Amino acid sequence: MPASALVARAPDRPLVIYDGECGFCRLWIARWMQRTGDRVRYETSQAVGALYPEIPPSSFAKSVQLVLPDGRTFSGAEAVARLLALPAESGVFLRAYRSVPGAAQLAELAYRMVADHRSAAAAATRALWGRRVLRPTYFAASALFLRLLGVAYLAAFASLWVQVDALVGARGILPVARFLDWVRGQTGWERYWLEPTLCWLGSSDAALHALCAGGVAASMLLIVGWVPFAAGALAWLLYLSLAVAGQTFLEFQWDMLLLETGLLALFLASPGRHRMRGGLAAPALSLFLLRWLLIRLMLSSGVVKLASGDPTWRHLTALRYHYATQPLPPWTAWFVHQGPPAFQTASCLFLFFVELAVPVLLFAPRRLRLFACGMTILLQALIAATGNYAFFNLLAISLAVLCIDDESFPRRWREAAARTASAGKTWPRWILAPVAGVLIAASAVPLAAAVGAGARIPGPMIGLYRLLAPFRSANGYGLFAVMTTSRPEIIIEGSSDGSQWRPYEFRWKPGDPFRRPRFVAPHQPRLDWQMWFAALGGYEENPWLIAFLRRLLVGSPDVRGLLANDPFPHDPPRYVRALVYDYRFTTRAERSSTGAWWRRELRGLYCPVLGSEGAGPVR
Repeated sequence: MPASALVARAPDRPLVIYDGECGFCRLWIARWMQRTGDRVRYETSQAVGALYPEIPPSSFAKSVQLVLPDGRTFSGAEAVARLLALPAESGVFLRAYRSVPGAAQLAELAYRMVADHRSAAAAATRALWGRRVLRPTYFAASALFLRLLGVAYLAAFASLWVQVDALVGARGILPVARFLDWVRGQTGWERYWLEPTLCWLGSSDAALHALCAGGVAASMLLIVGWVPFAAGALAWLLYLSLAVAGQTFLEFQWDMLLLETGLLALFLASPGRHRMRGGLAAPALSLFLLRWLLIRLMLSSGVVKLASGDPTWRHLTALRYHYATQPLPPWTAWFVHQGPPAFQTASCLFLFFVELAVPVLLFAPRRLRLFACGMTILLQALIAATGNYAFFNLLAISLAVLCIDDESFPRRWREAAARTASAGKTWPRWILAPVAGVLIAASAVPLAAAVGAGARIPGPMIGLYRLLAPFRSANGYGLFAVMTTSRPEIIIEGSSDGSQWRPYEFRWKPGDPFRRPRFVAPHQPRLDWQMWFAALGGYEENPWLIAFLRRLLVGSPDVRGLLANDPFPHDPPRYVRALVYDYRFTTRAERSSTGAWWRRELRGLYCPVLGSEGAGPVR
């Protein structure tokens, strides 16, 4: 029937007439009814078809019919496009149907193919969506996500609190006051944008403790669901302040991920909401931003491994080295390292499948989306079971949780979410849309660079990315782009006479070959981590390590507190040195005979021997 035809009996509101005997039609009509509510009336052709003699009975059997209050009628793909664009008739699909060359023809062809094979289409719909194709809601997932984010914040703040004095305090390795004085001497008022931190108001040890304490309090408020927006905003501001103050010790990818996740999470928590009980009124755009973050995190992690050209990733042998050469391996890593080559190759294939193929399914129909969510959580659980990556795995899992719709949660959770959803307030679209546009444009820059499309990035997008970079909330990701195939390990020793040397033992990083590797996550011993990075380069590239050695020479109690033992408990050593060893996991036979977890071989000095003031030459 031509779209310009009119019916004599025009309805009082838009009317959709469909074949009530078509199972495929009934599935999708239910979703359209959910979307349009009372604005549109739905009737079967068997019930009302006779009231519209202008529409041939054969047309009802071929396609859905849309009758508007002005009497105009539309059928097929155009009817669907107009229905989804109501009430303003300005939807994306309708604009494409009208304006894009060939779009109307392709849409009608696709519609006709589905209409001619309705049974197969219904079966495919049930396979991809399940028994129903209602538009999913994520109220319960949003509330759970914010609580998991609170746990991640709590782990980050509490972990940093116990070591902040030693890292950046007045007697620490890199005092923040000294750093800010240097920035103040190099810049003008722009320093507050380039280095955004509350430490500009005060950088004493007490101020650092106040920032950590405030972060712990804000984290706990998020966990229990009180004032989620205020708590989330405060946690983000405080952690940004500490990340800037922490300098090289807080430049890990999960620090960036926590800040970016925390900023985007604010759009799930309306400023007008004071208590989370069962759910939140989560705008679709907010959920999109967080899911987009998860996709960038996973996809970038896979792409950088292949783009780096590293032969171990390309030949699927990287995991034969990873468990022994990762920064802080737990005891489980020793056992997995003993696995046969075929197991390590299969693990590499699984890793690439989850990082490269699975992310595209996060926007797929329900069952594929839930599969992608499950695979992402499984990968993160396996990484957490064989490594110590602070709160990174918890953050990634919390992002994946947002892909679980309310229908997947227990009934009582769904009911609680439904009861509170109507009371929730969402961010106005006039605020959320432009902010989302800016964040998507900025975050696309590092992603494009990771996939090798950096030269095609428009200049304004690069400028926007650089403008927002100081706030660490639109980042690039990708761990272990190049696999380390050996494990150089720095061992620090001190001496009172330059002849007899005694080792300092760290709490978590490998040292004594007979000490069993331990789990430490979600706590992150940041000095131990930095020692791993330092061993991969030279001391010239790691001036913080020289500062660390000088703190040992003066016997700084804060810095010594980061170590498992102090071989000079009464007077600091007159000399310190850093040696480099090659560490390797023992084999099953070696461990059975010796009890050692590691075997090591001395390579030599890492840096020149340092002496305290007045110390003579080393003998």
